[in-house]
Amino acid sequence: MPPKGPLPDILVSGRPSRSNYRVLTPRTPHSRAGRAEEGFTEVELENFDDDEAKEYRTQTQQQSQPLLSPNSRGPGYRSRGDDHELRAKEGFFRPASIWGKLPLFGGSLLAVVLLGLFAVSIQRPGTLEKILLQSPEEFSDPSEPYVPANDHTARPVYTDAPLPSPSIVETRPPPGLLISYENYSSFPLTGDEYRHECAKIMGGFMHHGEFWEESHMGSPDVVHHDDVTNYHLPEGELTKVCSSTITYLLDGHVGLMADLALMAQAAAFARERNRTFFVDDTHWTRGKWTDHFQSVQGLEPGPEPGCRPPPPEELVACPRTASSRTAKYHMGHSFSEEYEDPYGHQVNRLRPIYERARESFERVIRPNAHTAELIRNARKALADLLSLPAAPSHEANSDGIGPAPTDSEHTARGSSTDSTAEQQLYIAVHIRKGDRVPDGYMFYPDKQIPLKSYVDGARETWDRLYHNQSLDGLPNKSSGRLDHYPAPPIMWLASDSPAAAREFVGAFPPATAVFSLEHHIDSQLRALAPSTEYVQAEFDQEPPGERIRLTRGMIVDFAMLSGMWAWPGEIVPGAVVCGVGSNVCRLAALGFGFERAFGFDDDVDHPMGNINRERRRWVDVDVDGRIEPAWHAFELH
Repeated sequence: MPPKGPLPDILVSGRPSRSNYRVLTPRTPHSRAGRAEEGFTEVELENFDDDEAKEYRTQTQQQSQPLLSPNSRGPGYRSRGDDHELRAKEGFFRPASIWGKLPLFGGSLLAVVLLGLFAVSIQRPGTLEKILLQSPEEFSDPSEPYVPANDHTARPVYTDAPLPSPSIVETRPPPGLLISYENYSSFPLTGDEYRHECAKIMGGFMHHGEFWEESHMGSPDVVHHDDVTNYHLPEGELTKVCSSTITYLLDGHVGLMADLALMAQAAAFARERNRTFFVDDTHWTRGKWTDHFQSVQGLEPGPEPGCRPPPPEELVACPRTASSRTAKYHMGHSFSEEYEDPYGHQVNRLRPIYERARESFERVIRPNAHTAELIRNARKALADLLSLPAAPSHEANSDGIGPAPTDSEHTARGSSTDSTAEQQLYIAVHIRKGDRVPDGYMFYPDKQIPLKSYVDGARETWDRLYHNQSLDGLPNKSSGRLDHYPAPPIMWLASDSPAAAREFVGAFPPATAVFSLEHHIDSQLRALAPSTEYVQAEFDQEPPGERIRLTRGMIVDFAMLSGMWAWPGEIVPGAVVCGVGSNVCRLAALGFGFERAFGFDDDVDHPMGNINRERRRWVDVDVDGRIEPAWHAFELH
C-alpha cells in the first residue's frame, strides 16, 4: 500500500550535498548525553565550554527542524544522568569529596591493621598479650620502694619462674580388667550407679577369700591420667593426686547415723591399709560435710599430707569407694570373718569392730566449731540447772570439744574415770518412731515398741545406777512423787516424734527433770527440734535449709545421748535407754566405752560375752537380749 504523505528526502548516494545534509539525533531511551526525560536549557549549554557543548550548538544551528518536533522549540528532551560526565570532571581532591570518603579510608585502614594483628597472633602466640596487656603497675610489688625514671642504679630483677608444662602419665589396666564409664556423663556416679558397677564386677556378692585381697592378676580399674608435674606450689597448697585412697560417698539414701556408722568402718580401712581417706558429699542431701563436721583431711591427713583427691571420673565402686549402696560388697560375710574376734562370744566377738568405729568417731568424725558450740551450750545449760561446775574452758581448742586424741588417748575417752564419773548425773532416752521398724518387730503386734518399755527402762536404769546417790538431798528413787524440781530421774529425751515425747513426759511426775531440744532455754537449740516424725523419703523432699537444720539437731541429740566428743569435766550421761533397731541407739554405745556400755567394768572376766544387766550403761528395750548378738555396729541396705 503506497504511503499517504510525501516521502522524506533520503539520500542514497555516497556523498550528499551540504545544503541538504541534516544531522539526525538518535531516538533512543538514552541519548549521547544520557538524559531522555530531562533536557539542557540554553543557559546550561552556554555555561559549558567543552567540545561537546560547541559541537552541540553547531549541530543545532545546522539542523533546521528537530526530529523530535515538527516546529522549532527552545529546550530539548534529556535523559536522567546527562550530568554524570560533568560530575566526573569535578576535582577528586576537593574538600567535600575527601570528607565524604574518609569513613571508607578509615575502615579500610582498620581492616588492614586487624589483619596484621591476627597474623601476628597466629605466628607468634603471646606476643600481643605481652605488648598490650602487661603494665608495670599491674605486676609490681607495692612493698618495693618507688624508683624514679632517672635512677640508673643497678638492681636485681625478680621474675616469677615459668610454670612447667604438665606431665601426664596414663595408666591403663589390661583389657580384661578395664572398667568402662563410657555410658556415664556425670561424675561422681550416684550410689545406685556404683552399686550397679559393683554388681557387674562381683556378680552380685562379695567374693570369698581374704578380705579385700588383690588377685595376682590385678584388680578391675579405670584408666588413670596422673599429672606428675612438680609445680612448686606454696606451703599449704594441694600438690599431686594421692597414690592410694579410700573414699566414702555420702548419697543421702539412708539416715545420718546409718551413714556415719558405715563411714566409720571405711575410715578404719584407710588407717589400716595406709591410705588417704576422703569424703565425697556431691550427692548428699544434708548440705556439705563441713556444714556439720570438721574437714577429714585436717583431722587425719593420711600417709600423703597435702595430696589431692582423685578425679571423680576415676573413682571405682569396688573396693576403693564405699557408700550405703555398696556397703554389702565391703562389709558382708568376708568383713565379719576378717574383723570379728574368732575366739570371742556374743558382744566380745564384735569388740574389734566396736573399737574401729569408736576410734573413727574420735579421730575423723568430729563436729565443726558451730555444731560443737551448740553441744557445749546444751551441756552447760544442763549443768547449770543441776548446779554442777562447768568444764574448764582452757582445755578446749577451736572446735569447742578439745583436740583429737592421740593413739594412747583415744581408748580412754569415755571410760569411767574419776573426772567423768562425777558428772554422770543424768540418763539419756531415745525414742524412734517414723519409718523405723524395730529389730524385734516379731515380738510386737503393731511392730512398734510400746512406750511403756521406754518409761520402765528409764526408771529401772536410774534406780539401778543411782541407788546409793542423791542430788541435793533429794530421794534417790524415781517412783517418789515430788513437787521439788528437778526431781529424779533426770533425763535428756531425744525423739523424732513430738507426740511420743509428750506422752513419755506425761508418764512421770510434773517435777521430773526431763530436758530436750524442744523445751530448751536456748532459742538456738529449740530451733533444732523436729516437728514431725522422721521418714527418709519425706525428708528428701524438704527444703535444703530444713534438712540442714534437722541434721544439726540430730548431731546435738546424739552427743547428749552418748556423751561423744565430751571434754573431761563436761556433763555426760550415765546411761542411755533406746531401741537397737535405731542406728542412733547402736552408735550411742560408742560414747561409753566397751566395758561400761555392756557392764564389763566390774573387774570380773566375762568370757561368754553376755551383757551384764546389773552394770550395763547401754540399755536396749527393743530386742532386750532375745536375739544374739545383742549389738551391731551398722546395718546393710
